[in-house]
Amino acid sequence: MNFSEMEQRQKRKNQILFAKTDVCLFPLWQQLERVNRRTVAAWALACVEEPVEQLSRRYPTDPRPREALEMARLWAMGKVKMPSARPAILAVHAMAKQLQDPGDAALCHGVGQGCSTVHTPRHAMGLPIYELTALVRHTPPELLPLRLEDKIRAYHQTLARCLDLGDAALPCWAPFMQK
Repeated sequence: MNFSEMEQRQKRKNQILFAKTDVCLFPLWQQLERVNRRTVAAWALACVEEPVEQLSRRYPTDPRPREALEMARLWAMGKVKMPSARPAILAVHAMAKQLQDPGDAALCHGVGQGCSTVHTPRHAMGLPIYELTALVRHTPPELLPLRLEDKIRAYHQTLARCLDLGDAALPCWAPFMQK
């Protein structure tokens, strides 16, 4: 897999190291653009579980990542409305600004973007962009290509599972998600 765009951004000391148009992410972006809103939301909510777990292990007394995911799920199912879910999602973005570790901050933004996919599928690619950036920040260079490839493969596998599950990916969907 080609990560030359990321390497160039890293040399320029950019904060965000990936873009949806990068060679390594473009096929995923194309796939997400072709599926329905529920599938994109189910994919994002499934993918965001791992960064939520990572943040929960690193910051066990901070409930914001887990609360954002829970509120996003409830919102997608129609059990809460956007005004209830939005503060929890914004709180995980605020957490990012309070952290010293740039990788952990990127994970927080990835969680926020993944949870915001319930609002609009356009947020979906924010999750891999930030999560892969965090992976670069937290991984020794000699292990990086393999770990990036594994993570990108996992995104595709999760999307395939969500496509297989269809609307059964969540127990129920809010009416606005069915449009």
